[in-house]
Amino acid sequence: LSMLQQQAPRAGSHRCRARHSSHASFRPFQPIHGQRQRLSATAVAADISAAASDVKQTLPNVVSVLRERGLIQEVTSDELEKLVNSTSLAVYCGFDPTADSLHLGNLLGIIVLSWFQRCGHQPVALLGGATGRVGDPSGRSTERPVLSEQEIEGNVAAIGQLLSDILRRNSAAGASTSSPSAHPLTPAPPQLHDVKVVNNLDWFGPMPFLTFLREIGKFARVGTMLAKDSVRTRMESESGISFTEFTYQLLQGYDFVH
Repeated sequence: LSMLQQQAPRAGSHRCRARHSSHASFRPFQPIHGQRQRLSATAVAADISAAASDVKQTLPNVVSVLRERGLIQEVTSDELEKLVNSTSLAVYCGFDPTADSLHLGNLLGIIVLSWFQRCGHQPVALLGGATGRVGDPSGRSTERPVLSEQEIEGNVAAIGQLLSDILRRNSAAGASTSSPSAHPLTPAPPQLHDVKVVNNLDWFGPMPFLTFLREIGKFARVGTMLAKDSVRTRMESESGISFTEFTYQLLQGYDFVH
């Protein structure tokens, strides 16, 4: 900087100017009326600071992206939109292993995970090795058929591989479209997170039933559980709802806590 103070820039030399874009841009500095201009340390530091501040915003706000695409119904806090700008979050979506492949209804969940991943957050695909053994009562007029242990394990492996392939391909595509900047003040866009594939049987499987009741069940209010649309609809149906399916929401809730 001290050397810059002593030297005037020549025509065609470059000065950093941050624009309102995802990367700082640099334009030639043109002396005014042919006069030699002197760069001050303060001016250089200010330009560097402006560029560094601008290049931090290299990824879009995922909440805004999802809202523009009509993929948000409601959020628990309006602060989420601010938080995703400053912090890399982990977001998960659950997939029950009712078959050895996914169906069209799973597509929205995968799209949302994909957008979080593209915006610099950690996607987690949660396989329902435990919840798949219980059965989700929502959207059903009768209880789901009970699958064998072998069928469930096979479905978990197949769906896990499929989700991993889709979201890792998404990560690789995002990295390949991010060209590194040639200027040292403009860092390359951050690497996208690889998907984490987890199975809730890993934490429910070793948990004794009494531990589940003491540590989880005591926080659940039966009135709230009965008010759920999926439960109320099934209770009013001819077949009713079993205790097994009634507790499904407890497993779902603990997945979030875990």
